[in-house]
Amino acid sequence: MDFSALAALSDERIDVITGALLIAKDEYPGLDVERERSRFDELAKPIGRLDGLDAAEQATVVSEYLFGECGFRGNSEDYYDPKNTFVNDVLDRRRGIPISLSVVYAEVAKRAGVVANGIGFPGHFLVRIESESGGPIVVDPFGCGRIVGPGALDSLLERAHRRARKVDRSLLQPAPPRAVLVRMLMNLKGIYASRGELARLLVVLSRILELEPDSPNDRRDRGLIAMRLGSPRVAESDLRRYLELSPEAGDVSEVRRALGSVVDRASPAN
Repeated sequence: MDFSALAALSDERIDVITGALLIAKDEYPGLDVERERSRFDELAKPIGRLDGLDAAEQATVVSEYLFGECGFRGNSEDYYDPKNTFVNDVLDRRRGIPISLSVVYAEVAKRAGVVANGIGFPGHFLVRIESESGGPIVVDPFGCGRIVGPGALDSLLERAHRRARKVDRSLLQPAPPRAVLVRMLMNLKGIYASRGELARLLVVLSRILELEPDSPNDRRDRGLIAMRLGSPRVAESDLRRYLELSPEAGDVSEVRRALGSVVDRASPAN
């Protein structure tokens, strides 16, 4: 399966690990997706089954295994290295960022019989483990799998929004697979934009738009990047679509000027 086919699936049919590996395949064209998928099965084998434990015990076992025995860590020293997002590199190097470590954590936990899902928490991806006897246990894989209580969650939210806020239940809901992949791609988008790596940025924007075709800002951004890279057809199509999606946006006049420039360049000389 290629990324376009995966993106066309309904959300409940999207496999996060397959999608994450297909994102990595754009950087590593020779990547064997099935072989990389099997590494998660191998990684989870030593844990065995954890079905009989309560949620806190499950979290402790998985965390001690991944961050103790296996040596996974958050890469705070080189946080913006793209390899922190590519899950094959995360498995190789045992280093990652919140979202990639959360994907690894949840996938290993699931193979051990644990009901675990990622949480698209603002500014810091987390994992929730369902409990039969109460609310979910929230785990921070970037923090070596520590269990995160209400106070720590409030602090994380305050850090993300630069002001005090209280966490409500909506922020702790499981992230849909499509949203997980978009968030991984948004990390790469920010990295490549800051580095001026336009060709890679164009690929990432195209992947985001395959998952979310009506994302206006990504449609505009791809159009402007395509314009700079000399792809007038893509640029014209994307900029026109942006104006349709966001006719009242504050940058409409600038985008119209950019579109006019693209059209003028594409027009045959008289």
